[in-house]
Amino acid sequence: MSLPLKQQLDQLESARQIVLGDSALYPQIVQGILPIIGANARPELRRWGAEFLAETFASPVFAPAFKERTAVGVLDTLKNLLEIPGEDAAMVKGIVEAAASIYGLVFHYIIQNPIDVPVWNQMTAIKSNILKRWDTGSTGVRICCVKFVQKIVQVQTPGIIADPRRPEQNEISLATVPRDHPQIPPSKLEPEASGLLDRLLSVFQEEHSSVLLPKVAVELSLSKSCSDAVLVNATLNCLAILLRTRQSIANKILSAILNFNPLRQANSPMGAKEKVQIKSMERTARALLLNVYRRNENGPFAARIKAYVDKMTSIRMDVFDEGSRKRAYPTEPTDGLNDTKRRRLGAEVPNKGIANIAPMPRGPASVKQLFTLTQDQDLANFDTRMLPLDLMMSITLPVLARVDQQALNEALNHVRSRLLSLEKLDPNLPQFGALGDDEEDYEPDFEPSEDREQIINKADALPPEDTLYPPGEVAIGPFTLPSPPPLTADLIEEIGKGTINRVFEMMGRLDEPAAAKKQRIGLNRLAGSTYDREAWITVVTRLATRASSGLVDDSNDYADSKAVTTKNTGSSISDSIRQELWRYIMQDFRARLGVGIAWLNEEWYNDRLQMPTAEHCEGNEAVSKTIQHYERWMLKLLDGFIPYLDAKDSKYLIRFLSEIPEVNEEVLKRVKGLAKDPERVQLAVTALLYLVMMKLPARCIALDALEDLWRNHDDAKAFAAKPLAKWRPDVLASETKPSTGQNFTGEKQQGDAGPPPPSSTNALKTEGEQMEKFQGSRPVIAAG
Repeated sequence: MSLPLKQQLDQLESARQIVLGDSALYPQIVQGILPIIGANARPELRRWGAEFLAETFASPVFAPAFKERTAVGVLDTLKNLLEIPGEDAAMVKGIVEAAASIYGLVFHYIIQNPIDVPVWNQMTAIKSNILKRWDTGSTGVRICCVKFVQKIVQVQTPGIIADPRRPEQNEISLATVPRDHPQIPPSKLEPEASGLLDRLLSVFQEEHSSVLLPKVAVELSLSKSCSDAVLVNATLNCLAILLRTRQSIANKILSAILNFNPLRQANSPMGAKEKVQIKSMERTARALLLNVYRRNENGPFAARIKAYVDKMTSIRMDVFDEGSRKRAYPTEPTDGLNDTKRRRLGAEVPNKGIANIAPMPRGPASVKQLFTLTQDQDLANFDTRMLPLDLMMSITLPVLARVDQQALNEALNHVRSRLLSLEKLDPNLPQFGALGDDEEDYEPDFEPSEDREQIINKADALPPEDTLYPPGEVAIGPFTLPSPPPLTADLIEEIGKGTINRVFEMMGRLDEPAAAKKQRIGLNRLAGSTYDREAWITVVTRLATRASSGLVDDSNDYADSKAVTTKNTGSSISDSIRQELWRYIMQDFRARLGVGIAWLNEEWYNDRLQMPTAEHCEGNEAVSKTIQHYERWMLKLLDGFIPYLDAKDSKYLIRFLSEIPEVNEEVLKRVKGLAKDPERVQLAVTALLYLVMMKLPARCIALDALEDLWRNHDDAKAFAAKPLAKWRPDVLASETKPSTGQNFTGEKQQGDAGPPPPSSTNALKTEGEQMEKFQGSRPVIAAG
C-alpha cells in the first residue's frame, strides 16, 4: 500500500535536508530515491525528483569522484523521464539542467572507460532528445537547452592542459581525449560542437530578417523577436563562460555579438513590454563586452568593442533616455502675462510684490523685529553670526547683485512705514527718515583750510625727526637664546638611531636596478661624492667603523665588549649602525652583497688602524687591547645568508670569500658545513678550490678544509679528489699506502708523491712576513 502523496513529499524533503547537512550522503540518498521518482511515479514526485537531481549535480560540495559514479547511475532514469509522452515543463527543465551538469562527468568517465558502450549510448539518447526540444519547447525549456548546448560546446572543444603530469586536475575538454578513442573520436565530436555553436549564435542573426519586409511583417517579426529576448539574454550569459574558457572560439563569438544590434527595432512601434525587453538585451550585451574589454584592453577586438559600446550608449540615449531632454517651451505664460505681449494686449501685469510680509508686533519692538519681513520662524531665528565673514561676503554680494529693484523698494517702504508708526507711539525716537534724506545731500569737503605757504611754515617749525623719540625708548638690548637642555646618553642614542633610520630609508629609495649601467670613475675618485646609493653606503659604513674610534675606552677585551657598548654612547650608536647595516643586507643579500663586502673592508681597515704598533708594545704583550669588530660581524653576516644558499648560488659565496680582506678557519668551518647537505657539496668544494687557486694567503687552510672534506664526507670525495691530486697528492697516496708515515700539514716528507707547487709556499711565506711586520706579534690567519 502506497503512502499518501503529502507524506511521500515530506519524507523526500527530509532526505534533501539530510544531504544539505552532510554532503557525504549524496550517493546513498540518490540511489534510494531513484525508484520513487521513476517514469511510473506520480507527476508531483517526478517534478520533485527532477529538481532534486539538478540541485544535486550542481552542488559544489558534492565530491567530483562520487559525483561521477552517481551520474552514471542516474542516466537510465533521466532517459526514461524524457521519453514520457506529453511535456511537463517543470519536470523537463529539471532534467535538462541535471543533464547539463552530468554531461562533462559522463564524458570524463567514457575517456577512462572506453569499453562501457551502454553508458555513452544512454547519454547520446538524452542529448538527442534535448536538442529536439530546443526549437519546439516552451521558453523555460529552451533556456535550459541553451545551457545544455553551451556545456556540450565547452566539453567538445579543446581546452588548455594545465599540467600534463596530473591529468586528474585538468579541465574536462576534447584535449584530454585520445585520438584513437573508439567511443568519442575527436574527429567527430569537434565538428558537432562547431555546428552547435553556429546554431547557438544564430539567435543574433534572426533579428535582422525584418529590415526590408512590409509593415505587417515587421510587426510580426518584432513580436517574435521580443518573445525571444529572454533567449538572447540566456545565450549571452552562456557565451560569457565560453569566452573565458575557450580561446579558440572566442573570435567567432565576439564577431557574432559585435554584428548584433539589439536596438535595431527600437524605432518601430513599441509598447512598455517591448521597451523593457530591448533594454534588457542591450544591457546584457554591453555588460558582456565591457567584461571582455577590461580583461584584455590590448586585444585585437578592443577597439571594436569600445566603438560598439559607445554606439549603443548613444543610440540608447537618443531612443529611451527621455529624462535628459529639454522641457518643451510653455504655450502660455506661467507667471502673469508675457512681457512681449504687454503692448499688443494692453493688459496690466500683476504686481510682483513681496508676499506674506510679517506684521509688526504691538508695543516696544527691537531692531530685529523692525527689519524682519518674513513669516518663516526658522529663517527669522537664524543667527548669522555663526557664519564666517568670508562666507557671508561670498553669499551676500551675488544675492544683492540679483535683487529685484521693485521688490527692494517695496521692502524699504514697509520698513519706513514701521518707523513712522513707531515715531507716532514715541516722539522721542530719533528721526530716521530725516537722517536718511540728509545722508543723500551730504558731500564731504576734502579741500584743506590752509594754503601751501602756511603748511610749509608749520612743517619747518617742527623739531627734527631724530629728536621726536628719545634713543633710550627704542634701543634694543642684547638678546641671547636660552641654553638648550643638557643631552643625556639615552637622548643622544635615540637621536642617533633616528638619524640612522632616515639614512637607511634614503638608501632604500635610491636602490638601483641590477641592469643599470654605472660609470666607472676609477681609483682616483673621491668616496661619497656622487650623491647616489654608493655614496650613502660609504657614509654609513664609515660612520659605523670610524666615527667612535678613539672616543670610547676599549681597555676591556672582546669578551667584555657588551659592557663597553652599554656604557659608551658612541660605541652604542656604532653598534646600532652595524646592526641596521646587517639587517639591510639580509633583506636582499644577493643584490646587496657588495654593500656587505664594502662594510667588512672598512671594519678590517679600522681594526688595523686601532691595533697597537710595535712601538707601543712591551715585550710580547700589548699595552692596551682594542675590540676587533671585523671577525665578529663577518661571521654574523656569513651565518645570516649561508642557510639560504642553494647549489646555484656559488657565485655569491665565491665573491664573498674572495673580496673580504681576511679569511680564517672559522669561515672555512662554516663553508665545510655546507657539505652536510648532499645538494650543496659541490658548492662548498668549488668555493674552497677558488681560495686555493686565487687567494694565496688562504691556500694552506683551504687545502686543509678540502682534505677534511675528503676524509670525513663521502659525498665530497669525488669533487675534492682532483684538487688534492694536484696540490696534496700525499693525501690520496695515503689511501693506497696506509703504512707510509705522513702528515697532512703540507710539508714534504720522505716517500711522498711530490711536494706542493712552490708558488703556494712562497706566496704564503711572503704574505705572512708582510702581515707579521704590520701586525707585530699578532699571528696571521689568512688575509688577501
